[in-house]
Order: sequence, then structure tokens, then C-alpha cells
Amino acid sequence: MSRHRILRVLKFVLLVVLAATVFSFATMWLWNRLMPAIFGLHAISYWQALGLLVLSKIFFGGGSRAAGFAMHWRHRMMARWEQMTPEEREKFRSGLRTGCGPFGSSPATPKA
Repeated sequence: MSRHRILRVLKFVLLVVLAATVFSFATMWLWNRLMPAIFGLHAISYWQALGLLVLSKIFFGGGSRAAGFAMHWRHRMMARWEQMTPEEREKFRSGLRTGCGPFGSSPATPKA
């Protein structure tokens, strides 16, 4: 392994440790200021705050898997877009403008 690569890895590890420390202290501070006053819960330590962050990462995910899925979806959509005719593209655009499903914006309804 080259010296340059080792330095990059060390910088990355240091950045991760620093970010975990900052987020853990922020979580601990927010918890200790809000939760006891609002819900009557006990104050937590730094290590408990770090544990909460790890647990939330496990439960709610995020990170590389989600980014990988988004990129895969984007490449598939771009491939489909390139295969569409100009008429199909315009129909797709108009569908996006009018909304999707029952929750999208709908054309104005006539008043009685």
C-alpha cells in the first residue's frame, strides 16, 4: 500500500471518528435538554447517545445501499427515456405536470 493511500485512509477514519463524536455529543445534549423536561425521561451519557445513533442507523438505514439503488433506478430511467419517441416523451412530461394518482394536482373541477 502506498504512503499516499495510507494517509487518505487515516484521514477518512479520523473524519468518521470526529463526526461520530460531534453527532454523539449533539444527540446527548439535545436529549438531556429536551427529553427529561418533556417526557420525564432520564439523562443519557455520551456512550448511550452513540448507541442511539448506531441503533437509529440500523433501524432506519440510509447510506450506500440507498444511494446505489437510486443510481440504478436513474440509469434504468435514462435508458428508457432514450428509447422513447418525442410523442411518448411529451406524454410523459404532461403526466408529470398533472400529478400522479389521487394525491397529485388535478385539473380544476367545474363549479355548479
